[in-house]
Amino acid sequence: MITITIAILALTCIISFTAFSNEKITEDLIFYPPAIANRNQWYRFITCGFIHADIMHLAFNMYTFYLFGGIVERYFTEIFGGLGRVIYVLLYLSALIVCLLPTYLQHKENYYYRSLGASGAVSAVIFIGIFLNPTMLMGIFPIPFHIPGFIFGPIYLALSAYLAKRGHGNINHSAHIWGAIYGIVFIIVTCQFLTDFRPIEMFINQVSNYIKSF
Repeated sequence: MITITIAILALTCIISFTAFSNEKITEDLIFYPPAIANRNQWYRFITCGFIHADIMHLAFNMYTFYLFGGIVERYFTEIFGGLGRVIYVLLYLSALIVCLLPTYLQHKENYYYRSLGASGAVSAVIFIGIFLNPTMLMGIFPIPFHIPGFIFGPIYLALSAYLAKRGHGNINHSAHIWGAIYGIVFIIVTCQFLTDFRPIEMFINQVSNYIKSF
């Protein structure tokens, strides 16, 4: 059976590769705040997540999504049962929207601003993975060793906030931050209303046991 992660990955690759050779597709799908504000093209919040700037941009996002998406999708099926796959899709699509809301409010009259890529939704998936398994070891350049996720997460957010403040490059660091925050809020709220599973308690217990082991 094809997983939701593989289906999203495949769809993103197909649309992105098609857009690489067709500028009109990119222009029709890209996140362009004035088109949303003035022409009500709200679909751009979602469609921009299925196109990318180049092959390296696509490869990095989809490889990261593949690594964490499979893990998080399995968690969702364990936590939510038969609804797990549906909720996982809702997470991904809603993360594409929510992570760009601050960017939209900031740039809705900026006719020079455009954004594309699935980074915000991928950040949501990554941080749910970290939140549900905070002691898994992760690497971050240029640190030459792996660190547990509950340490990696704050470092990543702090670095993204710093780069966002500087306006570094063409990367939408704000989408990374809000995607990560939204992912954690999403899993907490959905578990609270749909299951007896309490991720906050599990997170605290895992981190506490990890620290006590030293």
